[in-house]
Amino acid sequence: MTDAPAPSTTAPPRRVPRLLDRVPTAFAWRYLCHAVMIGLALLHEPQAAPSLPDRVLDLVPYSAWFARHNYALWLLCYLPPALWLWRRDRAAFVHFLYVGGLVSLARGLCIPLTGLGPPLGGDPNVGLGGAALWAAWIDLINPLTALGGDAPSLYLTKDLFFSGHTATTFLVVLYCARQPGLRWLAGAGHVATVAVVLLAHLHYSVDIIGAWAITYCIYAAAGRVAPIRGRPTWQGRPGSA
Repeated sequence: MTDAPAPSTTAPPRRVPRLLDRVPTAFAWRYLCHAVMIGLALLHEPQAAPSLPDRVLDLVPYSAWFARHNYALWLLCYLPPALWLWRRDRAAFVHFLYVGGLVSLARGLCIPLTGLGPPLGGDPNVGLGGAALWAAWIDLINPLTALGGDAPSLYLTKDLFFSGHTATTFLVVLYCARQPGLRWLAGAGHVATVAVVLLAHLHYSVDIIGAWAITYCIYAAAGRVAPIRGRPTWQGRPGSA
């Protein structure tokens, strides 16, 4: 008579963490957070809000060309280093997507709390109705219509504090800080993005400063609470090996 096999001491695989560690799941989280942020920003659009003076914008000439092409220029600065990070360090890229979602949610909460009006003046969306807001939300969460049409400039006039262009490219800089070569590409893209934001008068200068501060706080907190998978210790930067 043979002895019964000893019970296994190996814990069963944890399906949820493995699912969360996949790039498609992280992309889905990032997209969901973006959609929620857009919804919160649109709910704020019908509210009256004053335009404020800004001493930095007073010194920067307005460029209609940069204003018209700001989303394309942002993508040009954001996507290459982000995708290169994915190729170099998949775990850091997944972490980057999750933290990016948290930054997006924080932005969605901050926008209605500040109540700032468009830097260029005017308030075209005061009193905008529910049907128009729903149609705008559908257009804005569709990447094709959002990037290929006028929906962002028409319906996102008060999504100001804090700057999403600044926050997203700054987050890329933080994750690429210890990646030779890549950090310079990310840094150059971020500087160019901030320049576009100022030249297009998309945001007040405080929106840029707020983006730096809030993004770094979320990044640092995420690195301590939930470090990059497979990294033994927190070393100041989630992207560090």
